[in-house]
Amino acid sequence: MVEKLEKIILDTSIIVDGKISEMIKTEELTNVELIIPYAVLDELQAQASKGREPGFAGLGELKLLREICGKKKIKMRFTGDRPTMDDIRLAKSGRMDALIRDVAKTESGTLYTADYVQALVGEAEGVKVNHIPAETKTEGLRFENYFTPDTLSLHLKEDVPPMAKKGKPGKFELMKLNDEPLSRGTIEDIIREISEAARISEEGSVEIVRTGATVIQLGRYRIAIARPPFSDGLEVTIVRPVVKLTLDDYKLSEKLMKRLKERAEGIIIAGPPGSGKSTLCASLVEFYQKQGKIIKTLESPRDLQVPPEVTQYAPLEGDFEKTADILLLVRPDYSAFDEVRKTRDFEIFSDLRLAGVGMIGVVHASEAINAIQRFIGRIELGVIPHILDTVIFVKDGEIKKVYDLNLTVKVPTGMVEADLARPLVEVKDFETGNLEYEIYTFGEENVIIPVKEGGTISPLKRLASERIVQEIRKFDPDVEVELVSDNQAVVRVDNEVIARLIGKEGATIKSLEERLGIRIEVEPRTGMVGNEIQFELFEKGNGFEFIFNRNLIGKATSMFIEDQFLFSATIGKKGSIKITKESDIGKELLRALVGKKKIKTFL
Repeated sequence: MVEKLEKIILDTSIIVDGKISEMIKTEELTNVELIIPYAVLDELQAQASKGREPGFAGLGELKLLREICGKKKIKMRFTGDRPTMDDIRLAKSGRMDALIRDVAKTESGTLYTADYVQALVGEAEGVKVNHIPAETKTEGLRFENYFTPDTLSLHLKEDVPPMAKKGKPGKFELMKLNDEPLSRGTIEDIIREISEAARISEEGSVEIVRTGATVIQLGRYRIAIARPPFSDGLEVTIVRPVVKLTLDDYKLSEKLMKRLKERAEGIIIAGPPGSGKSTLCASLVEFYQKQGKIIKTLESPRDLQVPPEVTQYAPLEGDFEKTADILLLVRPDYSAFDEVRKTRDFEIFSDLRLAGVGMIGVVHASEAINAIQRFIGRIELGVIPHILDTVIFVKDGEIKKVYDLNLTVKVPTGMVEADLARPLVEVKDFETGNLEYEIYTFGEENVIIPVKEGGTISPLKRLASERIVQEIRKFDPDVEVELVSDNQAVVRVDNEVIARLIGKEGATIKSLEERLGIRIEVEPRTGMVGNEIQFELFEKGNGFEFIFNRNLIGKATSMFIEDQFLFSATIGKKGSIKITKESDIGKELLRALVGKKKIKTFL
C-alpha cells in the first residue's frame, strides 16, 4: 500500500525565512507534497518588482526548493486563485493571508507559517497549522566578521573580493580583505540575514525602499543594498561610526563654546564625505541635551549616535515637510537635520529656523563658503543671515574653520561711489573677526566676493568685466572692455552699433549702468574712422543742436572732442542731432565749448 503524502501549504513568511529547504535537506520532511498558493508567488513577485528584499529572498528560496524537490523526488505544485490588484493593494490588511488560508482549507493540508498572527487566525478558522517561529539572529551576523575596531565601512559586491575602509576620519584607506571573490549566493545569504534581523530587532528599521535600492538601519550599522538594474551587480555597503566624541574632545575655543551656549541657533556643519560631520552633529546634540534642551532629529536613514532621550524622526509618509509639521507641535528647542541635500530640504530647514526652532544642519561641501553658497538661490539673500549664524567646517575629524554671518547695508569693498551702496552679507572668520567674503547682488546675479587683507578685492574687476562683456555682446560680439577704476569702465565696440548701444538720449547705456552698478564710457573699437563731415552747432534753450547737410539724413556719425571720443548717433529726419545740456554728453560739450576745444564729426 502506497503511503499517503502529507500536503504542506507554504505561506509567504515561511518561504522568505528559508526554513523549508533546510528541513528537506535534513530529511525532516520526506513523504510530503509542497503546495504553494499563487497568492504567495504573486506577492513575492510584487515585492521583488518594487526592489524589496523579502521578495528577492522568497523567489530565491522557491528556486532552491524546486531544485531540491527535483533531487529528492518530492512533488511541488502551485494552486489557488490569482490575487487581484485590490488583493495586492490590501496585502498589509491580511487579504493575501486569507487567500493562502483558503488554499489550505481546499487542499485539506497543513499550513506552515512563520507568522504568529497568521497561525492564530488559521487555528481560529479551523485550519491545521504548524507555526515555526523564525530563528533569526540580531547579533553576531555574518557580515560583522569582516569588521575590526578601525573599520568604517564594508563594501561587498558579487564577483569582487570584499573591501573595507579602515583608519580614522580623514585618514581612511581602502583595503582588500581577501582575494576570493564573493558569489551572488553568499551576498544573498548576507542580505537575507540582515533583512530578517531588521524585521524582528527593536534596533532595526527599513529606512528607504526604491526599485533596486534598499537602505536598512540595524543598530549602529547603515546598510545600503543595490540590485540591477539600478546597479550593474548585487552590492551591499555597510557603514558604521568609528568613534563617538563629546564636544570637549574637539578642544573648542572659549569664544566658540560661549557662542554655542548662548547665541548659536542656526548652525551648519559642513565638510566633504567621511570628514566627521555626523560625528560632530551627534556631539552637539548630546551637548544641548545635557544643557536641558529638548532635541529632535530629522534623518533618513536614522544613523546618528545620540542619547536615548533624543527622538529621531524619519520622513513622515516619505516627506520631511510632514515631519516638520509634527515637529512644530512637539516644540523642540533644537532640531538636527542630517543631511540637508535637496532644495526642499533647504526650504524646510529655513522654515523651521524662521519659526523659532534652533537648527543644526549637516551639509556636504568642499569648502566652508560652499555651504553658504548652497543656500543662495534657494533662499532669498537677505534672509540667509537670519537662518545661518554659525558655519562650522570639518575636515579630517577636526574643526578647520568657523564663519559668522551678518547682514548690513554698505558700499561693497573695492567700490567707492556712495550710490552703489546695497544690502550685503558679510562672512567673517569667527575667531579673528576678519572679513573674508561679501555676498551681494551684482547686476542680476548673487555673487560671493573674497576680500583680501587690507580690504581690496582681487576678482572684482574680472567679475565686473565679465558681466559687462556679457551684456554688451548682445550689441557687438567682439566688444572690448577696460576697467579704468573700480567704478568706471570703457567699452569699445564697432562704430555701427554705438548709436544703438547708447540709445535715444542715452537711455540704453544708462539702463545698463544702473543694472551693473558701474559707469560706462562708449568708444569706437577702431578709433576715428570714416570721413570727417561739416556741421553747424547751435545752442537752443536747454540743449545743443548739430545741423548737417540734408543728404546725410539717416547716416551714423561719431563725435569727438579733440581726439577723445564723445558719442555716436544717427542724423535725424530733419538733418540734425539734439543733445540736452543736463545729460552727461551735454555737460561734456559745454565744457569743451567753454575750453574752446575742437569738436569733430566723422561719418
